[in-house]
Amino acid sequence: MNPAPDDPGRPRRRLRPSGGYRELRSFQTSTLIYDGTWSFCERFIDRRSRTHDQMVQAARSGRQNIAEGNRAGAVSSKSELELTNWARASLEELLLDCQDYLRHRKLPLWPKESAEASAVRALGRKIGARKDPTDRSDPSNRTDLSDPEDAGDRARYALYAPWLEHESAMVVANTLICLIHQANYLLDQQLAGLEQEFIEGGGYSEQLAAARLAFRRKERSDPTDQTDRTDQHFPKCPQCGKLMTLRTARQGKNQGSQFWGCTGYPDCKGAVPLDAPAA
Repeated sequence: MNPAPDDPGRPRRRLRPSGGYRELRSFQTSTLIYDGTWSFCERFIDRRSRTHDQMVQAARSGRQNIAEGNRAGAVSSKSELELTNWARASLEELLLDCQDYLRHRKLPLWPKESAEASAVRALGRKIGARKDPTDRSDPSNRTDLSDPEDAGDRARYALYAPWLEHESAMVVANTLICLIHQANYLLDQQLAGLEQEFIEGGGYSEQLAAARLAFRRKERSDPTDQTDRTDQHFPKCPQCGKLMTLRTARQGKNQGSQFWGCTGYPDCKGAVPLDAPAA
């Protein structure tokens, strides 16, 4: 139950919780990539080279945009998708830099099924995974703000240290390539989940409108309530009787057109045309 409005001592439950990004596999893997890239560039790339700065910044951007996007998701599905896509693009840029490093120096690129690549991938299974990489954490989660996450990052890095701190630049570059492929796969799954969530549940403004309608219905459940009925123009769902809210079709032949969708979605998938009369 939410705290009363006059109870300043208790936090309210957010409509769209965010945070907890440190538990995302994509963020954990991108942290390994950032740390490993920084070490690689310090050891094997001339600091005066533009490539040095570009690789470090691409690795950093991949990691930071995942965190920023996760936080932005509290109020903007569009921002969350954009920032997560930027993270994906930054890691793709870094992937090309690592591949270029090997090609320019005529160093071998590990085949996907090589013993070395398989050993690096196996380490990823030792990293704990969130049950759903698109889930937003409960706002009471403080893992983003406390010290234990640093210990977690260090422990994960220690698993990969024999590879990321290897004396051979070829080994380190190939290890980074393996990690980037893993992170990109995770981000692709994360983006697909976010897109589906947006299609099914709508954006923040739509969810806010639905929450407002639910609140008004709760208010009117009191038979002594004599407040005005300013939202009587909203039709009722023909399937369950709940009020409907304005939605926008995201796919199909009616993509971009608006319609009335049940506020009980996804439990009820009732929908009527925009010009339907109010009940």
